[in-house]
Amino acid sequence: MHHRGRRTHRHGGPPPPRPGRGGGGRRPPPPARGGAGGGAPPRPGAGGPRRFTGFALAACLAAVAGLGGIAVWQHQEAEQARQRAEAAERQAASVARVLAAPDARSESARLGEGTRATVVVSASLDEAVLLAADMPAPPEGKVYQLWFDDGGTMRSAGLMPPSHGDRVKAVRLEGGVGEASGVGITVEPPGGSEQPTSDPVGLLNLPA
Repeated sequence: MHHRGRRTHRHGGPPPPRPGRGGGGRRPPPPARGGAGGGAPPRPGAGGPRRFTGFALAACLAAVAGLGGIAVWQHQEAEQARQRAEAAERQAASVARVLAAPDARSESARLGEGTRATVVVSASLDEAVLLAADMPAPPEGKVYQLWFDDGGTMRSAGLMPPSHGDRVKAVRLEGGVGEASGVGITVEPPGGSEQPTSDPVGLLNLPA
């Protein structure tokens, strides 16, 4: 005698529920778009921010390096300006010392057209100062060099500093006056020469 009943699955279990019937037969909801995380789908170029970060870092490093170079340049410029200022102060102080010496004596002469020069000597200090009014700038790429005339032998007394728009230049001659009888000015290459390489543009006798 056969009993009608629920069919069994070939493997012995109850048959799978038919789709669409009953709560157990509902289809599972479709997976969310964008993967298991349920987020929005990745936008094109999602890897871009990482690459941009690398570029930005490189740009920042380059900028920092550039700022470092600017800081070094500014420091060098400031140091050079400080050295020039200190040199100018020392020069002014040495000039003032000679001009204010009790035994200071002077001799003046004209150097070419429109230029008047005066040399001031202090025997007690064994120093001399040259004052030049309205002296033109030396030719381009040249400098004025000062000389002591030791009986016909010229001894370097340093370079005349470049003009900064001053009408009168004042410079203390380097070295002691000694037995010099005069002062000469020549045009020389930058840095000066061991001996004059051009005819003097000016000659002055030292005060007796």
